[in-house]
Amino acid sequence: MAYANIIVDISHEAVDKPFTYIVPDDLADKCLPGTRVMIPFGRGNTLKQGIVIGMVKNPDVPIVKLKEIDSIVLSQDATDSYMIELAAYIRQQYGSTMIDALKTVLPAKKAYRQVKSRVADAAVSAEVTDPSGRTPEIALNDEQKAIVDDFIREYDTGVRNTYLIHGITGSGKTLVYMELIKYVVEKGYQAIMLIPEIGLTHQTVGRFTGYFGDRVAIMNSSMAAGHRYACYEKARNGEIDVIIGPRSALFMPFDRLGIIVMDEEHDGAYKSENTPRYHAKDVALKLADMHGASVVLGSATPDVDSYYHALKGDYKLYKLNKRATGSALAHTDIVDMREELKKGNRSIFSERLKELIHKTYDSGEQMMLFINRRGYAGFISCRSCGEILKCPHCDVSLKEHRSRGKLVCHYCGYETEKPKTCPVCGSKYIMSFKAGTEQIEEELHKLVPGIRTLRMDGDTTTKKGSMDRIVSSFARHEADALIGTQMIVKGHDFAGVSLVGIMAADISLAGGDYRSGERTFELLTQAAGRAGRGDKDGNVVIQTYKPDHYSILRAADQDYEGFYNEEILYREISDYPPVSRMLAVLVSGKDEDETYMCALKLKTLCQTRGCGTVIGPGKAGIGRINDSHRFVFYIKNSDSELLNGVRDAMEEWMDASDDGVWGRVRVIFDFNPMNPF
Repeated sequence: MAYANIIVDISHEAVDKPFTYIVPDDLADKCLPGTRVMIPFGRGNTLKQGIVIGMVKNPDVPIVKLKEIDSIVLSQDATDSYMIELAAYIRQQYGSTMIDALKTVLPAKKAYRQVKSRVADAAVSAEVTDPSGRTPEIALNDEQKAIVDDFIREYDTGVRNTYLIHGITGSGKTLVYMELIKYVVEKGYQAIMLIPEIGLTHQTVGRFTGYFGDRVAIMNSSMAAGHRYACYEKARNGEIDVIIGPRSALFMPFDRLGIIVMDEEHDGAYKSENTPRYHAKDVALKLADMHGASVVLGSATPDVDSYYHALKGDYKLYKLNKRATGSALAHTDIVDMREELKKGNRSIFSERLKELIHKTYDSGEQMMLFINRRGYAGFISCRSCGEILKCPHCDVSLKEHRSRGKLVCHYCGYETEKPKTCPVCGSKYIMSFKAGTEQIEEELHKLVPGIRTLRMDGDTTTKKGSMDRIVSSFARHEADALIGTQMIVKGHDFAGVSLVGIMAADISLAGGDYRSGERTFELLTQAAGRAGRGDKDGNVVIQTYKPDHYSILRAADQDYEGFYNEEILYREISDYPPVSRMLAVLVSGKDEDETYMCALKLKTLCQTRGCGTVIGPGKAGIGRINDSHRFVFYIKNSDSELLNGVRDAMEEWMDASDDGVWGRVRVIFDFNPMNPF
């Protein structure tokens, strides 16, 4: 008689453990690890869906107490056992239920039959850049060719390494990726190409589909569950060789995986902000190890953690120091906005930026104006009493959206009309501060009447395909200026852009976490890299109130090594990652005092285990969201296994406690958090 350990397909900690079931003889050859089954569960023997995670010979429970599997669910679609192993790794490393981990790596089978006949249309793009259908030839320069040749030499000798390509903006990293993938695919293997969601434009995707034709599939977060599953099935059936997509593309069921490429590897979008809070880079390294595949990381501004490991020799470092087109990096001016104010310039544009805007427009060239904000303005406050209008449910200021005539909370979505007088003192001097994309667009039209503009931010890209339409329109030179938030500076290559203006360059330095300097450098470097990619010289203007900050000075020079040397010194002194590991523990609940005491108890538990440095607990950066109070504390230690053990100890202690308080609070664990709580 056969027995199977099964996880019940419901997300509840109380059943986050395997249950043993008898496998009927007629299902014995179909019941494999990863198989979805229907099982009688609970006292009422309600049929529930579960997933087989392993077979057992000698059950721990008396056989007379065991129940029998009822049936197989879509048995022909059983998931390979390595996906179960990957889910177990995610659960262990990031602290989640096994169910959540399985739901992360396994596809939804929703509406499978309805979409099966439309697989090609729904999941595979056929945007071929060469109308003849021939695979376009790629001409590599000496730097690019040296990387490709060295990778091939190692791959041919059986070396499966992790590589970091540090290439300046416009250096042609994508061409290198395509050549590496082409080689691996020609050897009979499959490839995963990871691109942050924000970079999944027709421009980027078209280059790959034009090169690999109908053997490539594209994934994105807006894809319906049925379409995603159809894509999954094509991968399982060997009908595609390359999958391109965001972090979820890692979970395609390739059985001949040979390479994983991670473009813009520094991007925060690779870190999941939902449970399980995994990082795609860590999962990619694990997946590659399971398959014996190589990993290629690439960026103009590598994650400090990646560069740290490359310098230690954990990764092999490649460099691309010149632009693929041969063009020079743009000339950059840093403008101190404090001095502009002293000179009487109260405009959001510095005099230097105004000069270059007129020059660029008059010459028929294009420009991009970047600010890391959305909406018409920043916070609304009273200039008489200083009152700041805040969300009644969250400790954050409301933002004005003029086109909607509303004040909006960007955390919980609360909306209200903008008051005409201060609700505290009754003053009529209540107004907004800090420019947003809408205000920049309005001021630009005042400065240059007749200029054609496009705006790309969180408000103009809500509809499906809206981002691609904006990008395509700008690429066809149907606008003179593109104004937007960080989405305009990632993954786009516009030959006609000769000017980039960066507004409020230092705003991300106020992010409130140890990565704020790194995040500022990345954004400014990526933004500056959009200028001068064609045959025209480029200009960049960085407007800031902190012109002497090293992240801004180094970004102006496109000097990553100089930035890294200063940043890693700060990390070493403060014992922050990558020098150490950090575990953030967020405790949230409706009762403020009770929530704080829970956080304090967990901190005390950690200290009794000698876990290292513990900071907090204190109010989270956003102390209240949806009327739920939030407290956070941090644990720093260079031993990853020790931190994993501390997290497990906290989970076990909460599970074993008979104090009902743990049912009233929520606890979230996050290793090396990318964004502050």
